[in-house]
Amino acid sequence: MIKQLKYLSVIATICMLFLLLGGALVTKTGSADGCGNSWPLCEGEVLPSIVTIEMAIELSHRLVTGVVGIVVLLLAILAWRNLGNIREVKFLAFLSVFFIVVQALVGAAAVVWGQNDFVLATHFGISLISFASVFLLTLLIFEIDKKWDTKTLLIKKKHRIEIYALTIYTLLVVYTGALVRHTESNLVCGSWPFCNNSDPFAFSDYYLQQWIQMGHRLSAGMLFIWTLILTIRMIKYYKSSKVMVWSWAITISLISFQVILGALIIFTLLNLGIALLHALVVSCYFGMLSYFVLLSNRSSKAEKLYQEELNKRELII
Repeated sequence: MIKQLKYLSVIATICMLFLLLGGALVTKTGSADGCGNSWPLCEGEVLPSIVTIEMAIELSHRLVTGVVGIVVLLLAILAWRNLGNIREVKFLAFLSVFFIVVQALVGAAAVVWGQNDFVLATHFGISLISFASVFLLTLLIFEIDKKWDTKTLLIKKKHRIEIYALTIYTLLVVYTGALVRHTESNLVCGSWPFCNNSDPFAFSDYYLQQWIQMGHRLSAGMLFIWTLILTIRMIKYYKSSKVMVWSWAITISLISFQVILGALIIFTLLNLGIALLHALVVSCYFGMLSYFVLLSNRSSKAEKLYQEELNKRELII
């Protein structure tokens, strides 16, 4: 059964990535209103008589959402039944289903009632948490083989706090990026890294969309610097742990690639392929951070158990 669970978990993870890309495609192509304000029907019909490109994209995304929801639900049920003895499995199984439902409902609400851009920007963040839950569930299933050692890893409290803080900050940066898309602020600045390289500090000339664009660039730049500094410290401090060394190497590679893609979006005038790759890479980056959160939580639990054991011994003595 474990072998089947592994296959299913990989399929679910890949499906979640397609779901994330589908949502990004809907936003970037302006297809959110492709079916009007009807949900789950499209223009009040099951199969519209006239199908536009925007309608086809929106319908495809809804179909993918339904299929992925079934796959994730199946994975959650089987993981709960077969691996429920593992501490994190039940929690992640619940999260994976809960957030994919929330994600679908937020999308449906936006179609039926409409939302302002600042509310809609939260949708991608919810999707990221949903993806991270499935991704972590997949890692737990593959951990059963014990091909990589994480039980002996103990992440210090100060490092755990920074990992938590970086993860939360990443969600804020993702929110600003989603806000750029929803407010159509992608190309309001023709230069990079400044809005106007010939006059980089002309802040008084900025209008709202340019502030949104530059706010995202600044927050993304700070995210890259923070990740770089933390990666150097983590690899130096936990150099004996292959999991930490390789995982942080992957993480810094992802965020570096993300910065390059962000610049290419400007240089290629919002090339659709580059933009979708941008969404894919940040999803993988957040997945890695979520893994560090999982490892940190385990370290915190182990530290508490160790302290309780010490207290018991002191009482006996």
